[in-house]
Amino acid sequence: MTDNFKEVNESYTLPEAIREAQRCLHCKVPGCKKGCPISNDIPDWIAELAKGNFGNAMAIIHNRSNLPAVCGRVCAHERQCEGNCVLAKKGQHINIGKLERFVADFDSQAGITHEAIPEKNRGRVAVIGSGPAGLTIAGDLARRGFAVEIFEMENEPGGVLMFGIPEYRLPKEVVRREIAKIVNLGVNIHLNTTIGESHTVDDLFAQGFDAIFMGTGTGVPKRLNIPGINHPGVRQAIRFLRRVSLYENGYIPLQDVIVGKGDRVFVVGCGNTAIDAARTALRIGAKEVTVVYHRTVNEMSALRAEYDDAVAEGVKFLWNSSITSVQGQEGATKLTGIDIDTEGTTTHYPADHVIMAVGSAPAARIVSTTGGIDVDEKGYVLTTDTPYGMTTRPGVFAGGDVTNRPATVVHAMHDAKLVAEGIMQYVDAIRLLRHINATTPTPDEPAMTLAPRVPSA
Repeated sequence: MTDNFKEVNESYTLPEAIREAQRCLHCKVPGCKKGCPISNDIPDWIAELAKGNFGNAMAIIHNRSNLPAVCGRVCAHERQCEGNCVLAKKGQHINIGKLERFVADFDSQAGITHEAIPEKNRGRVAVIGSGPAGLTIAGDLARRGFAVEIFEMENEPGGVLMFGIPEYRLPKEVVRREIAKIVNLGVNIHLNTTIGESHTVDDLFAQGFDAIFMGTGTGVPKRLNIPGINHPGVRQAIRFLRRVSLYENGYIPLQDVIVGKGDRVFVVGCGNTAIDAARTALRIGAKEVTVVYHRTVNEMSALRAEYDDAVAEGVKFLWNSSITSVQGQEGATKLTGIDIDTEGTTTHYPADHVIMAVGSAPAARIVSTTGGIDVDEKGYVLTTDTPYGMTTRPGVFAGGDVTNRPATVVHAMHDAKLVAEGIMQYVDAIRLLRHINATTPTPDEPAMTLAPRVPSA
């Protein structure tokens, strides 16, 4: 890993963490918990941390979160827990994210938590995809007595956590540690396995799984109708970030990242992915990076803290602007320039690459190879509320981005926790029915009679 990609935010030291935890007022009606999408018991674990009870703090966090070291780093704390802290009105909110990160890192490094592995006798569940939704499903079900197997198309698990969030925000060793904890619960992970190609959903049912969860995210980038947009010099943000992650982890050479030293890069969009792409392009060596957004800074979906960091690092922004044309020679890997309209005025800019960060849609790989799974007009999987998360194919559940519900890692986790409850309800019900059917006598078979109970002496 290059120095450019070292984590930008430093953790607390032990004394710093204790002092920060001791500032918590432990409110009777905690706004921080209400602001957390997964209803983390924040005041309770902070109180344990303030007393130095790290194991107790971690146990409370694990009741609601399978990925605390991740959430402590990438959650939108300013809009969620910290933004709802009663001290936020005075600009003195508790740094909850940094505390959660400290507890999770301390726990992993010290090896404090050793969870008991329950007997896996409640049912078998297959999980397709190992992003935040899939990992949450796997952890929750494994803790409740289910045998869980994850099927991941990449050569390493983690999904967007591993390949979509830059190293400087979320170190991959942190992701690997969190996944190791889930594996230690008895979860098996199959890598380089693409459901919808090498195997189908029907194959999984034939192997004896009681339910299947689709947590495949959105892998098909959306495209804008702009002249020249299909030139090789135009790249999709999610694929650019994936290539950089592969390079940083030694899987591909630097030249395969495409964006290189001295390049002039324009990023279209202003969500967190766009900001990640812009800051990553600078770290790869781009000479100049400009974000092009058709609205204003007050309307961007990116976190203000991420925007502020990008500005500090040298990223430029063009507001109320849209790319109207892309120019480049046929067969070349780089562009020659682009045209940008800013409030009615068109300006030509020299450019080597454009990175598109305008959203993505679900791939149809699983749906097209499985009968009975309905989708909406945009390709998002339709699910029910009872049991929560089940598709129109009985036994097949879906959650996360593939259903168009979540917006962030923690929202995907929240949705997945609800789906996990739905899966448990469904599997318990069908296994009960199987038991009843197996013990119900046929018309030609006499009913089993029970011997009368003999009272004890």
